[in-house]
Amino acid sequence: MSMLLQVEGLEASYGAAQVLFGMSFEVETGRVVTLMGRNGMGKTTTIRTVLGMIAPGAGRVVFDGVEMTGAPSYRIAQAGIGLVPEGRQVFPTLSVEENLIATSANRFAADPGWSLARVYDFFPRLRERRTNMGNELSGGEQQMLAIGRALMTNPKLLILDEATEGLAPLVRAEIWACLERLKGEGQSILVVDKNVDALEKLADAHVIVEKGQVAWTGSSAELAGDPTIRDRYLSV
Repeated sequence: MSMLLQVEGLEASYGAAQVLFGMSFEVETGRVVTLMGRNGMGKTTTIRTVLGMIAPGAGRVVFDGVEMTGAPSYRIAQAGIGLVPEGRQVFPTLSVEENLIATSANRFAADPGWSLARVYDFFPRLRERRTNMGNELSGGEQQMLAIGRALMTNPKLLILDEATEGLAPLVRAEIWACLERLKGEGQSILVVDKNVDALEKLADAHVIVEKGQVAWTGSSAELAGDPTIRDRYLSV
């Protein structure tokens, strides 16, 4: 498999407060990789730095063979990264359909590409609610919309920050089933979430973050086979 995302020695700060201390990990094409760790360990900061929202103090970000370190966010998005942000952040005064088409693009001639019809087939509830405003949706519907909006950019890499945070159990199960389907279609995914059991079933590889550094990395089998890893890095 080819290497899609390479993060090497990434450092980042908020003002004088350094948060990332040499973050390094990789995402291969067609694979699902997680970023896990307790709150405040640097997972979201890592994503924001990869996406150009925070200027790195050191390190490199290479996406699909192209150096992206310090590039503006719009260029990184145009290169083929789709984000489902923490808190969903749908456009509240646009309809479901307007949210989906607002940033739609198929820059790489994906076949089949993501279209309104395909997103509605993937999330039938969005078809039912297509004329509703973003602020009229439930949390689960907003998360489906945020995923659909990212898919409408036809991303090479889909990044989800807190994929199921604050959602009801049945809705969480629907989101995990959605991600499993995307994986089956060969979609490359980087996902942040706290549901270790679901991530173990879904992902090919895991990166555990502790105080802005990679504390452990390995496969689902390795994670499941060593319960001390959860106790050490993931238990509250």
